[in-house]
Amino acid sequence: MTVAFPPPRLLIGGRWLDAEAGSIPVINPSDGEEFTRIARGEARDIDTAVRAARAAMAGPWGRMPALERGRLLMKLARAVQDNQDTLTRLEAMDTGKPLKQAKADIVALARYFEYYGGAADKVHGDTVPYLDGYTVMTFWEALGVTAHIIPWNYPAQILGRSLGAALAMGNAAVVKPAEDACLSVLKVGELALEVGFPEGSVNIVTGYGEEAGAALAAHPGIDHISFTGSPETGALVQAAAAKNNRPVTMELGGKSPQVVFADADIDAALPFLVGAIIQNAGQTCSAGSRLLVERGAYDRVMEKVSQRFSTLQVGSSDMDLDLGPVINKQQKQRVESYLDRAKKDGLKAVAQGSMAPNAPTGGYYVLPTLVGDVPPQHVLAQEEVFGPVLAATPFRDESEALSIANGTEYGLVASVWTNDGARQLRMARGLKAGQVFVNNYGAGGGVELPFGGVKRSGFGREKGFEALHGFAALKTVAVKHG
Repeated sequence: MTVAFPPPRLLIGGRWLDAEAGSIPVINPSDGEEFTRIARGEARDIDTAVRAARAAMAGPWGRMPALERGRLLMKLARAVQDNQDTLTRLEAMDTGKPLKQAKADIVALARYFEYYGGAADKVHGDTVPYLDGYTVMTFWEALGVTAHIIPWNYPAQILGRSLGAALAMGNAAVVKPAEDACLSVLKVGELALEVGFPEGSVNIVTGYGEEAGAALAAHPGIDHISFTGSPETGALVQAAAAKNNRPVTMELGGKSPQVVFADADIDAALPFLVGAIIQNAGQTCSAGSRLLVERGAYDRVMEKVSQRFSTLQVGSSDMDLDLGPVINKQQKQRVESYLDRAKKDGLKAVAQGSMAPNAPTGGYYVLPTLVGDVPPQHVLAQEEVFGPVLAATPFRDESEALSIANGTEYGLVASVWTNDGARQLRMARGLKAGQVFVNNYGAGGGVELPFGGVKRSGFGREKGFEALHGFAALKTVAVKHG
C-alpha cells in the first residue's frame, strides 16, 4: 500500500500554512532514514494559532450547540474508520511500532471521537437547594482555548483522548505534537476540515518542543494545557502555565508494578505480564515494568516469563512482529545505558528476545530483556527506562509487596494477580496508583475508564466521562426572586 504523507505545513485557522522557519526531517525508526518532512513551527506560528482559536470561540464554533459538536465528532470518528489503513501505515512508520499495534491505536482514536461525540450533549449542570427565595443552578462551560502537547509514543491515541474531550465541551484547540511523530495527527487535521469543523476550532502546529512547545505552554491566550510526557518536561510546562495562572492536566509516566501472588493463575497472567512491557517496545507510560512475585512462586513464574521472552522477535514496523524499534537513537542509547548499569552492578539478564533475520540495518532496535532479582532500590526498579526491560523482584508477603510496589516516586498503574478475593480488595485499596487492575492489565484500552496518576505520575484525569469536566469550568448562578 502506497501512503501519501501530509505536506510539511501547519493547520491554522482552517488553512494549511507554510512555516517561515522551514521544515524538520522525519526519520523512520525502523531503518534510521529520512522519509518525509514536517513544518518547523515557532513562537510566531503558535501566536497565530492561538489567535485563530480565540476567533473560533467568538464565531460559529463558540455558538455551536453541544448536539452539533457531538455530531461533528461522530463524523470525525467515521472518517478515521474510513481512513484506517492510511492512518495505520502513517502511525507505524512514524513511531516504529508493529502494524497490529498501530492499527489498535487507530481503532482507539476513532473510539475516542465516537465516545466524546456521544457525550457532548450529556454534561448536565445541577440545581442546589438554598435559601428561601433563591434558585441556584450550576453550568459546565468551555474554558476557551486549550493547548494539547502530544507525545511521540502514542500520537493518535493521546490526540483522541485529549482533543476529543476538549472539543466535546466546546473548546477550540491548539495541538503541538512531538516532532518525532506527527503524521497521524496531521492526517486527523485533514479529516477534521473535511467533515466540517469550523475554521480555528482545531489548529495543529508542528515543530521542536523547545520552540513551538515552550511557546504554547507560556502563551497568555491559552486557558488550559493538557500535557503527556516526562516529569522533567512536565515541570517546565507547569512553570510556564503558572506564570499565567492556567490549569494543567499532567500525565507524567510511571514505574508500574505487576504483583503476582503464589495462588494466581500463572498461565492466565503470562500474556499480560509480558505484553504489558513489550507493547510499543516498552515506550508506554503505563508499561508494567516491574514484576513483583511472591517467593513461593518466583522460580516458576520466572521460568515461564523467560521462556516467553526467548521467543520474542524484534523487527521493522512492517514486519509486524512482537516489537518494533524504539523511537530514535537517543532513546536507544538511554535504554541500553540502563542495561549496562544493571550488568555493571551484577544483575543478571535472565532472558532476551532476538532480532529478526531480515530486520533493516540502521534501525533503533533494543532486545526485550528480563532482569532477575532486582533490588527494590536499584535504578532499574526506580526509574522509568521507557524501553522493553522488565525488572523482576521477589517479595515475602502482602505487606512487603505493598511496600515495594509503592516504593517509587511514581503512581500511574498497577496490577494484582491473586484468586483471594479479600486480598484483591486489600491490595487494590493499598496500592498508590491512579488505576489498579485485578487479574488483568489495561482492561483492553478502556476509553471509558478515567486515567491519570498520583505522586510524580501527574494529576488530573483523562479518558472516560471524568475528562470532560477537566476541560470545563463550573459556573454557579444564584437567582433571587423573592
